[in-house]
Amino acid sequence: MANPAKLELIALTKRYGPVVAVDSINLVVPPGAYCCLLGPSGCGKTSTLRMIAGHEDASDGDILLGKDNITDLPPARRGTAMMFQSYALFPHLDCVDNVAFSLRMKGVAKAERRARAMELLRLVQMETYAARLPTQLSGGQQQRVALARALITDPGVLLLDEPLSALDPFLRVRMREELKRWQTKLGITFVHVTHSQEEAMALADLVVVMTHGRIEQAAPPREIFNHPGSAFVARFIGGHNVLAAKIDAAAGAPVAVLEGGARLALPRDAAMRGADVHLAIRADRANLASGAAPPDMSLRGAVRAIEYLGAQVEVALAVPGTDGFVVALPEQRFFADPVSIGQAATVSWALEDIHVIAS
Repeated sequence: MANPAKLELIALTKRYGPVVAVDSINLVVPPGAYCCLLGPSGCGKTSTLRMIAGHEDASDGDILLGKDNITDLPPARRGTAMMFQSYALFPHLDCVDNVAFSLRMKGVAKAERRARAMELLRLVQMETYAARLPTQLSGGQQQRVALARALITDPGVLLLDEPLSALDPFLRVRMREELKRWQTKLGITFVHVTHSQEEAMALADLVVVMTHGRIEQAAPPREIFNHPGSAFVARFIGGHNVLAAKIDAAAGAPVAVLEGGARLALPRDAAMRGADVHLAIRADRANLASGAAPPDMSLRGAVRAIEYLGAQVEVALAVPGTDGFVVALPEQRFFADPVSIGQAATVSWALEDIHVIAS
């Protein structure tokens, strides 16, 4: 396999007429990293991937792979390979010839290209299906053949366009594990587009959250989850309660004032006098207080929904002055002291579990 190289996007922009799909983004993907571009539909992640691949022309900016500027090179000369969402296998070719196709286009002798194709089919554990046509394969098997075909050119960067979206949930988890294993074994850079937060968190070394053609935050998954850089990231990643507030530091220790008038204590390093902020509190770090809770670290509301999720039970409360509050409780804890819909309840948290986000 080719040696992994750093991928760098510099002020990369894509316009479709008056519409700016990708708005001057800057990103560095370290060599050998697994990077996931994550965001809602229309955020610019697929346009970004297609510009890296050379299937879309950049309107402005540069794409660097190692020391080479590949912005204007044709796809075959970029040192990248793309695995499409549909897998795009040729229906009339068996697995070996599908994998070997790009070498055939380069004029590589039949015996040599088929031998190389068989090596890659063995890598993805598909050698026993070598003579089958794509229609004789399951979705997961087609994905493995598509991966082998992408790898046969020895790319420095493999680009994956929502490769798991067509699979059923059980197979998606299994193939997710295999993608990570292959990436680790091959040591090359993967750039993977997805709209699934769970998929990005499970796979990536670097998660890039996008919206409206811009990068909201690029960081390791644990940092994204524990320290979201914006209210959008906290809401999109999920698992957080996001509360709009104003900071009042007039009395010394900073206090967050919610729209409904509630005053919540903040860590001392959160002092941003007069600032509009958002507070992010993880649902699994909050509790339903069975006894008295400090008024500056709790909110009162009415239970509006309860969802049993197996290991956890999510309790949603309607809290005045907020968009609501969700508490994720371990199953055993919830059923030891259950609540019911319509019941008044108090939600509380520890001071260190408030993350303050500047608006």
